[in-house]
Amino acid sequence: MDIFFPIQRLANWITYSFLPLQESNHFAESLNFFIYDTIKIVVLLIVVNYIMAVFRYYLPVEKIRKILTSRNWYGLDYLLAAFFGVVTPFCSCSSIPLFIGFVSAGIPLGVTFAFLITSPLVNEASLALFPALFGWQITLIYNLIGILVGVTGGMIIHKLNMEKYIEPSLLKFKSKVDIAGKKEKIALSKLVTIWWVEGWQITKSLIPYVLLGIGVGAIIHGFIPANFFERYLSSRQWWTVPVATLAGLPLYANSVGLIPIMEVLVDKGVSLGTALAFMTATVTLSIPEALILRKAMKLPLLITFFGVTTVGIMIIGYFFNFIYR
Repeated sequence: MDIFFPIQRLANWITYSFLPLQESNHFAESLNFFIYDTIKIVVLLIVVNYIMAVFRYYLPVEKIRKILTSRNWYGLDYLLAAFFGVVTPFCSCSSIPLFIGFVSAGIPLGVTFAFLITSPLVNEASLALFPALFGWQITLIYNLIGILVGVTGGMIIHKLNMEKYIEPSLLKFKSKVDIAGKKEKIALSKLVTIWWVEGWQITKSLIPYVLLGIGVGAIIHGFIPANFFERYLSSRQWWTVPVATLAGLPLYANSVGLIPIMEVLVDKGVSLGTALAFMTATVTLSIPEALILRKAMKLPLLITFFGVTTVGIMIIGYFFNFIYR
């Protein structure tokens, strides 16, 4: 049974009974899609972000920094950094302050890049929304590969010994986080309120991305012919993955807003890997991110970061196109 069936019923009632519009109308189809996906995704975000607010309270950033500064992890520090990237609800630009904090705290450069790559690529949005849209199998595979891309990218950057390309002023950065790492005792009722406020603030900040992404998806869903994307981005064409990846580079959006667009692209005939390549390139690599990072690192390191991540994204695209053709 579809757990979102009541939301679909509500969307149908608003579109075809309350307004009312004809079912064959392109605008009606777009509006119905917009209402359904908006309600569904906002509800999921509220639930997931509240849970993550509780999780982050008991796993603070400073504690993660102290854990990752231990040098005897035999590669597991990359995995830990990638995992921390998974549980932080940040887009590529929002991850940069934590990246700076990690570098200034003495965490190895490759480990910090494992976090920087993974944070926008894999997060609770993909964990929560992917199962509802694409099923648990695709969700599991995507997240595992995303973590692998982050870990591998971090290791490659570490092997290249590119610490010299970090701006010296960055190493003098001092975190404003309370380094004591201790919290005063707070009543559970107050904690519940704090978690709700934090979860809602994150959700509220993502809602514009949600509305924009769903709006674009709704337009595609209602107005663009079903064979348009199938004709130009067919899975049988090897160049569709690189083109989709490069098309995502100039854009800047949160994964929450892009997942509905990706859903519609797949429905319109775009192969899953090609759609994933477009989404991951948009959320992981962007011009705003490059401009911010340029202030923190020199050009060779920036080019290496973008190059390694772009190759990883293309691998994701080709992999999914191969196993889901």
